[in-house]
Amino acid sequence: MQNFFKKTLGLASILLGICPLNSSAQDVHFSQFYETSVLRNPALIGIYNGDYRFGLLYRNQWSSISAPFQTATACAEIKKQIGSSQDFIGFGVLGFFDRTGSINLTTLSGNAALSYNKKLNEEHGTFLSIGLMSGYLQRNYDPSKMTFGNQYTSGIGYDPNNPTGENLANPKISQMDFGAGINYTSNTGPDNKTNYSLGMAGYHLTRPENNFFGNNAGIRQDFRWNVHVSANWLLTETWSVQAQSNLMLQGNYKEIILGGLVGRKNAESANEDVLVFYSGLIYRVGDALIPVVKIDYNDLTFGMSYDMNISKLQAASNLRGGFEISIIKTGFLTDPNRGFSSTVCPRR
Repeated sequence: MQNFFKKTLGLASILLGICPLNSSAQDVHFSQFYETSVLRNPALIGIYNGDYRFGLLYRNQWSSISAPFQTATACAEIKKQIGSSQDFIGFGVLGFFDRTGSINLTTLSGNAALSYNKKLNEEHGTFLSIGLMSGYLQRNYDPSKMTFGNQYTSGIGYDPNNPTGENLANPKISQMDFGAGINYTSNTGPDNKTNYSLGMAGYHLTRPENNFFGNNAGIRQDFRWNVHVSANWLLTETWSVQAQSNLMLQGNYKEIILGGLVGRKNAESANEDVLVFYSGLIYRVGDALIPVVKIDYNDLTFGMSYDMNISKLQAASNLRGGFEISIIKTGFLTDPNRGFSSTVCPRR
């Protein structure tokens, strides 16, 4: 029983755990993945219109079939021009909370990331960016919510006062983590109305221990690799299209997510408030269809999405998966027409 418990809890800590990001089977993920730069690629920090960016995201998943998986994150980014050049550095921080399963497996994480963005072409606003990320993670579970076969008595059933017969692991662990990435973004087409971005990032570069049984248990996080491509087309003064895609590889786990949004802007002059309404669909291959709506109101963005589960769990979930909301604020500290501040980019 003890060996079985150790293997089960070790597996649970891998499958349900998250790290900053990241875990041996599958890291935490968001359906609105394009709003989480630090988790997706630290080289994306600073690739937005403005001098600063703040964001909040909340996700509630699987409440229809189990104890809900809840994830919340807060992030902030700022960028600063280097001397008189159009190069700039970006700095970002992100913290998140995650709770999963019936034993309240909880993860708290804080991350910091730094990017250097080199302007390669003035006419097309082309930047080559590199980024580094470091993070600290603490994970714990609640032993009082665990039940064992020794606590069940024939004819009586479960009695929490019965001894478990188990030597439980330390319910709390902490670890450091590191990541790095590269990204290329540029404008193209007539009047630079098409923008694209592509990049790659790696996380868990030191493969930290990911278990509750000490540093010699041999359970380490696999590397996580992210490859992403995004594009934004300004079709007219009113209509635009955004496309997003992301490939995540981690151990035996592979996630492909792609989709797009169509936006319509209502403002016709500089004196009006800018309101853009987006709607679209994202597909997480083999797992979920995700309708998305988003509203840009001046420098605020509100996003909502819902995972319609189409995986093998569909029989139990009845298409119900996870609800997710996001709030993003961007802005300028000084002149919005400066080259590095007015970087045009797709919503990440």
